[in-house]
Amino acid sequence: MPRLWRLSSSDVLRILGRSGFQVATQRGSHAKLVRIAPGGEKQVLVVPIHGNLATGTLHAIYRQAARLVPSVELRRAFFAD
Repeated sequence: MPRLWRLSSSDVLRILGRSGFQVATQRGSHAKLVRIAPGGEKQVLVVPIHGNLATGTLHAIYRQAARLVPSVELRRAFFAD
């Protein structure tokens, strides 16, 4: 399996922003990102707001986002091939 890049929460927010997600709310140390899918469905992701995110946390965010966004776009941003 390719290596995950070391990303900060601001990097992840920027990557997901390119896929149409916008920060809807931020409460404490977590941001809720929302986008409306082409079919009108509301899609939600939660991202912790910290410095560099742990590898397991990044992988979990990637898996959740890959269910909602074509993984080809995300793969280049999250993994070093």
